[in-house]
This record gives sequence, structure tokens and C-alpha cells, in this order.
Amino acid sequence: MDPDKDSARGLAQLEGYLLWNAEVEEARRQAGRFTDALPWLTDAQREDVERAYTADRVAASRAMLCRISVRATELRGEYDARYRRLKARCVAAGVVLVSAVGGTCTAVTLLAR
Repeated sequence: MDPDKDSARGLAQLEGYLLWNAEVEEARRQAGRFTDALPWLTDAQREDVERAYTADRVAASRAMLCRISVRATELRGEYDARYRRLKARCVAAGVVLVSAVGGTCTAVTLLAR
């Protein structure tokens, strides 16, 4: 086990937890602002509307995060494939260049004799 990787993973999890809690808290604040615009609601109705609004917003946020996660995974795959192709091209170009330089040096050496 690598302590640095464990620490990085733990920090990433903590960051995700804090970001998600901030999203939930923002949903609650927006629900409160929404119900503040409806002064005729009773306290029980206000709580029900806030709960439904918050649940809807949290569900929408979760769905958006899932879509982003799927797309990030797709992009990682695409970029990995592009990187492998680029790496192969660079290695091939290096081999061709070294071969050309070696051939030129051989030719110059043979002509100079």
C-alpha cells in the first residue's frame, strides 16, 4: 500500500463529501427562498414544499454528476487511445530518424574511403 495514494484518495473523498454537502445545503437554501415567495403556505405546507424542492434538486444534481462521471470516463478512454497512438508515432519517427542518420553516416564513411 502506498501512503501517498491512500492520502490522495482520502483527500479526494473528503473533497467530494464537502462538495456534495455544499450542493445539498444550496438546494435547501433555494428551497427556502422558493417558499419565502409563497407567503400563504402554512408551516406544514412550507416544510413539505421545501422537502420536495430539495429532494428534486438533489436528484437533479445526482443525475448531472452521474452524466459528468460517465463522460469523464469516456474522455479518459479517448485520450488514452490518442496518447498511445501519438506515442507509437513518435517512437516510429525516432526509429526512422535514427535509421536515416545511421544510414547517412555509413554512406558518408563508405564514400570517404
